[in-house]
Parts: sequence; C-alpha cells; structure tokens
Amino acid sequence: MKLLVLFLFCLWNATALAQDTFSIVAVDMATGQVGSAGATCLDDNQIAGGAVIISDVIPDVGAIHTQSYWIPANQNAANFQVTNFALSPEELMDWLQENDAENNPAVRQYGMADLVSGQARAAAFTGDNCMDWRGHIVGENYAIQGNILLGEDILTQMEDGFLSTEGTLAEKLMAAMQGANVAGADTRCLDEGVSSRSAFLRVANPGDNPNNLSLDLVISLTPFGVEPIDVLQEAFDNWNASSHVLNPKEDAPLLITRQVDNTALLKWSGPTPAELIAFDERGAQVDVVTLSGPWTTWTLPTSGLLFLRLVDANGDLLFTMPYGTQSASPNTQKGE
Repeated sequence: MKLLVLFLFCLWNATALAQDTFSIVAVDMATGQVGSAGATCLDDNQIAGGAVIISDVIPDVGAIHTQSYWIPANQNAANFQVTNFALSPEELMDWLQENDAENNPAVRQYGMADLVSGQARAAAFTGDNCMDWRGHIVGENYAIQGNILLGEDILTQMEDGFLSTEGTLAEKLMAAMQGANVAGADTRCLDEGVSSRSAFLRVANPGDNPNNLSLDLVISLTPFGVEPIDVLQEAFDNWNASSHVLNPKEDAPLLITRQVDNTALLKWSGPTPAELIAFDERGAQVDVVTLSGPWTTWTLPTSGLLFLRLVDANGDLLFTMPYGTQSASPNTQKGE
C-alpha cells in the first residue's frame, strides 16, 4: 500500500513539473517594448509564483519563455545566453536543444521574441515528447506556444486576439490571453471549469530595470472555480486606467506613454538635441527636459494639465501640445 501511495505521489509530481502551459512572447518595434503573458493549471501551492516562473522579460532586448518540464537551469541558461552573447531567437532555440541541462530537449518547449537587430524577430521550439495537444505559432514579432492543451484552437484564438486588437503591446497581450479563456484550455483544469489556475502579464519599457518592469501583473493563486484570466483582466484594467498614450500628428513625432509611478516615457524621433519645456495652467514654467536620444524618462513635475513646448537646438518652435489626464489633441506648429 505504501508503495502504491509513493508511486501515485511521484506520478502526480511528474505531471506537475510538466508545466503544461499556454503563453505568448512579443515585442513592439514602434515603442521598444517587450513583453510576455501566460497561464497554467499549476498555482502557488505547487510551485512558487505559478505560471510566471516560465517568463524572462529583458528590457531593450526581448522576452523568453521556457516551459514543459520546466527547470530553472534551462531558464537561467537561456537568459544568460541572450543577455551576454546576443543570440537571436532561432540561435537560442538551437542552443537550448544542444545544451539541455538534463540532456532531454524532446520534452521542452520554448518561445522567444526580440528587437536587438533593429527589427522584430521571433522563434519557438516544441519537443516531440511534449504532451498533446502541443504546438506553437510564430509571427513576425511574436511566438505563441502551448502543451497539454484542449486543442490547436487555443493557440489560434490567442493569435487572433493579439493580431486583431488595436492598441498597446500590453493590450494586445491581454487580448491574446482572453483568446485562451476557455474551460480546460489547460486540460487538467477542465473539471474545475477554468482555463488555468495562475496567469501573468508583463511588459518592459525601454530602460526598465529587469526587476522592476513597468507592467508586472502576476495572479499566482485563485480560489477553486475562479478564472485567473478574468482576475488578470480586472487587474490589467485597473492598471491601464492610469496609463495612456498620446499620439501627436505625424509631423510632430513625439510619443508620450504615461507610467503609474508619476513618470512618462518620451519617444522622440525628430532632430536632437531638443528641449521639452513644460508650463502649468497658470503659465509658469515648471520643467525643462532635454531630448538627446530616442527615449527619455521624464518625472512629471506636477499633476493636472500641462502645456508642452518643444524647441530645437536653435530655440525654434517645433510644436506645442497640452498634456494631462484629460489632454486634448496636440496643436502642431512647424518651426518658425
């Protein structure tokens, strides 16, 4: 009897470590953002953090997922190779197969997307011994992968959500997750009537600290029968309500992404250096920001409505625009 109990425990433990997962990694060349999202039927009771253990998001580089019989050795090796040797997604897939920590790459599944080369790249790998249904989809700037799934539709619905959603990278990743919001998407959760038990959504802006991403939502544990993707959606909606993007007209190429920590990320594709001068509603100058590269982090000087004036190195006006929680469309003016 003791031997039978031990055998069943070992069988359950092996299944838990199988880390049956559906996930997506993606990058956005327009904003320089990199991100990932995913879910699994495991939660914090089985492994600390639940699904998020598969995710490495490396700001200014890309995102990597290692899943299916997940082990930290392969995850750490993948991160190290990309960070230190700048392997492309395709090169990383080959390297991980050749250097599997347990010499068993056929049970692994990987996905990576990056923007290091000045263009979006992505690749994925699914071992022949991953549990069915298994597979992956690779697009220009994303890779979607899953194993022990209800069927191929889980991945194609994730892709449809990602591609059909207009908005930020975070919004597209959240839509991809909703594509897998199907009871039993991870088949071990079918009897519970949910897709999974834990989920995550992570996005890094250029210059982010890898340990402090601009968006890092982790639902590591949910009550029985509660859908973690719905919980993730609610958390994302709350986060997204405090973040917005303003897109000036094409002849004033300044992108402002509001962050949740009283900062804004400025993307400027015009001539440098340039100066962004901020005035409050009374017309008093409250800040000056020098734009010397494509990306600048700006600590907002005050809350409420600001009026922004951008000038080039000669002091010539490039454009003006209001900015705030209720900011209107920019009033673009050419240099005088």
